[in-house]
Amino acid sequence: MSHLDPYGGAEARDWDRPDRPTSLPWPDPDVEPGPWGRGRYGGDRPAQEHRDGRGPGSWDQPPNGRGGARDLDHGDAPTAQIAPVRTGTGRDHDDAPTTQLTPVREHDDAPTTQLAAVPPGNAGLGTPEPDGTDGPGRRHRGRRRAGAGRPATQQGASRAGRNLPAAISVGVCLGAAVLLPLFLYTPAFLLVLAAAFGVGIWEMSRAVRRGGAEVPLVPLVAGGVLTVTMAWFAGLDALLLGLVVTVAGTLVWRLGDGTANLRRDLTATILISVYVPFLGGFAALLASSPGDGALRVLVTLVAVVLSDTGGYAAGANFGKRPMAPTISPKKSWEGFAGSVGAAALGSAVLLWLLFDVAPWWGAVFGVAISGAAVLGDLAESMIKRDLGVKDMSNLLPGHGGLMDRLDSVLFAVPTAYLLLVVFVPAVN
Repeated sequence: MSHLDPYGGAEARDWDRPDRPTSLPWPDPDVEPGPWGRGRYGGDRPAQEHRDGRGPGSWDQPPNGRGGARDLDHGDAPTAQIAPVRTGTGRDHDDAPTTQLTPVREHDDAPTTQLAAVPPGNAGLGTPEPDGTDGPGRRHRGRRRAGAGRPATQQGASRAGRNLPAAISVGVCLGAAVLLPLFLYTPAFLLVLAAAFGVGIWEMSRAVRRGGAEVPLVPLVAGGVLTVTMAWFAGLDALLLGLVVTVAGTLVWRLGDGTANLRRDLTATILISVYVPFLGGFAALLASSPGDGALRVLVTLVAVVLSDTGGYAAGANFGKRPMAPTISPKKSWEGFAGSVGAAALGSAVLLWLLFDVAPWWGAVFGVAISGAAVLGDLAESMIKRDLGVKDMSNLLPGHGGLMDRLDSVLFAVPTAYLLLVVFVPAVN
């Protein structure tokens, strides 16, 4: 005689009640996919053949007829309801046969950090540690060598955005190309000016073409060379006449293509004619001065170089307040102070040694040249920003185009011509 079940009752047992399903929080490895049926644990589960071979439905009919007393210690005892496990979305999935547990993360809202895979064949190339630290036994950061699918690290870019070694090398070559003809055979300097302004006109023509303007290049270059030559041999009046001839010749040439967009093209033509050959023609006036023409050009170029170098050094090390952020973001007031100071000091010494000019007048000359050079640089930056170009060309490594080096000189030479006409003859 079997003992009375102390937990028995008239109410149906929990595993026999279809209206109170309880889902398992873990998958049953013995269950294979098949037809779904009501199992002993409540809820829906796939029917299968029991391990003892009693056939389908053996999970619903225990061998002792008492609802699974063989497997349970308390017979008909009502089983406790297992709370469904919440997933990462915060919802209960009672209708699912099994509840999938989401992976545990320390910070669910934080994306996991993916580490870049190391390309094959790069072992031993001196790649720094992933955490970027140089601890004991780790290799220090340095030049990264090229490998499969990885270029070499670019070196030489300065804080101001220049490739400093290339810029210095090109600057030395340009200085030699200007000073050697100037002092060895002064008439050869006219050829240097004509070639430089021809290249400058070509670069400006390419730049305005990107803005939609079409300028006649052939008459513009021919008129620019003619303007500089006339200034060399005939003085200031011939320089003005050369500008008029250049503008008139390009206008007649342009009319041969019709009147469409004539105003736009003519405006660009006048801009180039004034900006390059007319302003540059004052360098020919300086060089053609009898007796000391080469020295006049020298003090002007030295003042421009000192202004550029002083501004670069001060701006790269102390620059904090932008001078013209909408035109040239890299120029700062600290850099401008360095430009003025270096040019004033150098010009005071140089004019006193070469022309016997009082140092304070030489300092005034340096301040004026520095201001004009910075203004010329800002003017070209404004033109490039309006046209949407970074450099006029890539002709000179570390400098951009030739016009990127002539921008300061083109505004400095008219200022130098005027001041030297006033200062030097008055002293002499």
